[in-house]
Amino acid sequence: MTPERYHKIHSILARRQPDLTVVTDYVHKGRNLSAIVRTADAVGVGDVHCVIGDKDYTAFRGTALGSHRYVKVHRHRQLSAPVDDLKRQGFQVVAAHLSAEAVDYHQVDFCQPTALLLGAEKEGLSELGSELADIHITIPMVGMVESFNVSVAAGIILNEARHQRQQQGLYGQQRIDQASYDQLFFEWAHPKIRDFCRSNGLAYPPLREDGEIDNPSQWYADMRDIIATRKTA
Repeated sequence: MTPERYHKIHSILARRQPDLTVVTDYVHKGRNLSAIVRTADAVGVGDVHCVIGDKDYTAFRGTALGSHRYVKVHRHRQLSAPVDDLKRQGFQVVAAHLSAEAVDYHQVDFCQPTALLLGAEKEGLSELGSELADIHITIPMVGMVESFNVSVAAGIILNEARHQRQQQGLYGQQRIDQASYDQLFFEWAHPKIRDFCRSNGLAYPPLREDGEIDNPSQWYADMRDIIATRKTA
């Protein structure tokens, strides 16, 4: 691992925002979901929750590349599960939804723990999503079209969240707990070893200060012995 990559990973992890997330309510087009995940990564969001059907989710995962390696996509079959859980954690649920109660998205305090809720491409937010949301927001428009593409709307709103949080210094301090930080660093820095450990049910090896595996030859030898012992047990 080069020093440049070592410092880049640390820089990204130090600015992750654990109290900012996205929930999609049956957004089913893979390109839209991929664009939302990409934007989430760009503003420091580490987790995205997708309520989606089996067929669409399979298609989406088949095209999941790039930034998807750095954002955990949690799949759900019902909207209430992730929303209720996030509310229990103290998140406000802010839905992009044109309603009589909707306010300009600039008026929302995105420095609070926030889950951005986005509706499906054609149907928009479901009735349940509308009911579960704490706040409805809109993006002012001056053209003939009635709404932005869902991934574009996500980009506009998340960038406002990033701007507000930047102004409050929330990107200037480590915000994720140290255990999560260390785990993510290893998984991003050593993806092949991560996959090997996962497939064999092994703990990650310790790292040196430069981010490399401590005594790799001995670790590999020990792991071979463990796996061989399992096979003969």
